[in-house]
Amino acid sequence: MTAERSVVIVGGGLVGSLTACYFAKRGWKVDLFEKRPDIRLPENAHLVEHRSINLAISERGFSALRRLNPGLERQVKALVVPMHGRMIHSLDGKQTSQAYDVFGRHINSVGRSTLIKILLDTVSSYSLVTLHFNHEFLEADLDSGHVTFINDKGERQEMIADLIVGADGAYSKVRQRMMAKVNMNYSQKYIEHGYCEFSMPALNGDYAIDPNHLHIWPRGSFMLIALPNMDKTFTCTLFMPWSQFEQVKSEEEIAKFFRSYFPDALELMGEKSVCSEYARNPKGSLMYIKCTPYTYKSHAVILGDAAHAMVPFYGQGMNCGFEDVEALDNIMLRILHETNPDTDNTCLLDESQMQRALDEYSCTRTSDASAIVDLALENYIEMRSRVANYAYLFRKKLEGILHKFVPKTVIPLYTMVSFTSIPYSTVVKQWNRQTKWLHRSIWALSAMTAIGTGVLAVRLYGLLTEYPSDAFASIVAKAQRISS
Repeated sequence: MTAERSVVIVGGGLVGSLTACYFAKRGWKVDLFEKRPDIRLPENAHLVEHRSINLAISERGFSALRRLNPGLERQVKALVVPMHGRMIHSLDGKQTSQAYDVFGRHINSVGRSTLIKILLDTVSSYSLVTLHFNHEFLEADLDSGHVTFINDKGERQEMIADLIVGADGAYSKVRQRMMAKVNMNYSQKYIEHGYCEFSMPALNGDYAIDPNHLHIWPRGSFMLIALPNMDKTFTCTLFMPWSQFEQVKSEEEIAKFFRSYFPDALELMGEKSVCSEYARNPKGSLMYIKCTPYTYKSHAVILGDAAHAMVPFYGQGMNCGFEDVEALDNIMLRILHETNPDTDNTCLLDESQMQRALDEYSCTRTSDASAIVDLALENYIEMRSRVANYAYLFRKKLEGILHKFVPKTVIPLYTMVSFTSIPYSTVVKQWNRQTKWLHRSIWALSAMTAIGTGVLAVRLYGLLTEYPSDAFASIVAKAQRISS
């Protein structure tokens, strides 16, 4: 396949690797640059950091893999652990399962390094792709497409491309260059909570706790979670305010903290291991980013965390980034088919068509990304606190029952986010409508119940007042007949 156009992709992580696959499939000449070494090589295995919260892949992520190659989706599904719901761990050790979906649908735990290795192998299978590891982005002229990198030996490498894609994460340098060219609205906020990662080993060769759940130890202002791995271990993550991290420093304080709030987890993780990992593993920050637009003319576009970093509490960061890639490909393909219906090679798009595609992508994805960024932040409160709240559990149960009988009319929020491809912005609108409808219905039902009870009470009072002895005798006689 002969490439008509070229693309430089900055960032060889999950989103960048998938982007490279899509562009190569559509006939583009692709150069993928990553500042880190190739983690597939044995000598680089130690470079996998303990700062990457386990991934949960769901329908939006699988959809992007499936669109690229159904075989890729099957390959990834063979390496995930299904999680059918949340397992809530009370302070007294009681465990309560909360299913994600009344129809049995589930999300899936997958290791970050496992998935990136699969995607890099897939990228390498395309002849139009050249991989450049240990290359850091330095600068770019977005109008000319001139991009400069520097490798780990201090050597500069310069490229010229028709399109520059920034998939270089929350601290994106490509986004910084774009901000000098367009009036970009940009906001970034760190939340007052951080995280630290731990491990829970296998027990007698098997999982220490149920592997088909996302385990949560909710403690109000903080929580511990555990996601299963294929090797029978769990990756555990403690999320809590920085002020509390500052109060827990010595081994004695660490052990006391876990004994007080997570005694059952501590027993399975091992006190010595917990103290060691707390001291050794980095404490990560949590932040979110919103910006618009995502593009510059027909020359540059940002995807994934570079466009919309979010906190990890909905498990949608990677899924949303993969959906970015699929959405961009879908738009480019649709515009191409207006003039070239017999080919899927988007490398044939001219400059005006390319700008149309990028503008439409930016317009649609900014509203959707903003919606999921907000939902992810809100879900932190749900996970660390509301999952043990009776009002939350009542609504969840009610919505589940209604969804089972009228699945197209009432759809729980989690179902819309994780098990469909409904645009995130549409999800929020539908959820708000459902919330109003449910509140009004519950209020109306409560009012009718109160009125009915009042009418019955008035009638009974009148009966007893007018015929006190006869009425009472009649009521007693009826009660006896019913009981017999």
